[in-house]
Amino acid sequence: MPHPYVDKDECIGCESCVQICPDVFHMDDDNKAEADPEADDSTECVQDAMDTCPVECIHWRD
Repeated sequence: MPHPYVDKDECIGCESCVQICPDVFHMDDDNKAEADPEADDSTECVQDAMDTCPVECIHWRD
């Protein structure tokens, strides 16, 4: 099953994914978003977060 991941080199720390889908995304110590690997990523908000990301740094990984 694919899981979301954040390309931290592209992330600008805008927190839009965290606001849209806080059960999956959070900010790390460097103020970059990351996806919780244990989160239920089947939720619709993951795709909403991907669609809203201004730099398109959230992707699916198998």
